[in-house]
Amino acid sequence: MLLGEEDFVLFFTFASYGSSVFDMLELIALIILLCSLAGIGIMIFQKIPLFLELQKPQPVHFNWKELFSKIRTSRPLEGIPTEIILQKILSKIRILTLKTDNKTSNWLQKLRKRSQEKKSDENDKYWDEIKKPTKE
Repeated sequence: MLLGEEDFVLFFTFASYGSSVFDMLELIALIILLCSLAGIGIMIFQKIPLFLELQKPQPVHFNWKELFSKIRTSRPLEGIPTEIILQKILSKIRILTLKTDNKTSNWLQKLRKRSQEKKSDENDKYWDEIKKPTKE
């Protein structure tokens, strides 16, 4: 099937129509871009007086010696007896060790169950292999 001149004219008409659609979309995108940039410019222009009213921040002078002297002189745990603090620390350590013990025991139980299942599978296969030759 050969294409005639009319087919080529139709093809190029659709091709040029398609390119004009893309040109139209490109124009719409350009208009949206310019409008959004204009909007951003207007907002910045309106905020310039507010920015000019703001004072420049003063540099902060940090005195390390004063900070260390405050840390040395402060006693945050002065009113609390040391026995209560020790009791709380030990109880938290005990809870942590109980949690880890529980987790490890669960892991051991799962491992034992898996190994027992593997052994039972091996034993079943063993007896199946022994029974096969006797039946033949």
